[in-house]
Amino acid sequence: MLKIEKKQDDRKLEVALEGRLDTTSAPQLETALKDSFDAVDELILDFAGLEYISSAGLRVLLSSQKIMSKKGGMKVVHVSDVIMEIFEVTGFSDILTIE
Repeated sequence: MLKIEKKQDDRKLEVALEGRLDTTSAPQLETALKDSFDAVDELILDFAGLEYISSAGLRVLLSSQKIMSKKGGMKVVHVSDVIMEIFEVTGFSDILTIE
């Protein structure tokens, strides 16, 4: 299960994720982000509560990164060691801005 919490401040959107980002929940995140892309220039994904990410979740991150790179930017914050390891193995650590 994935809990998505969105907080928008002017043209900046913070999205906090809690739980598992997998095949079941990836479409939920994709929809939540798609609804917001037009209204924001900056996207911050807070992974403090994220326990797991699958290839489906990585796909959503990749498509979001492509969209946001044309607008202002996207960064991922509070990444756990487990998620960071997945990012490094998949090469996502080179693609994403991680703080």
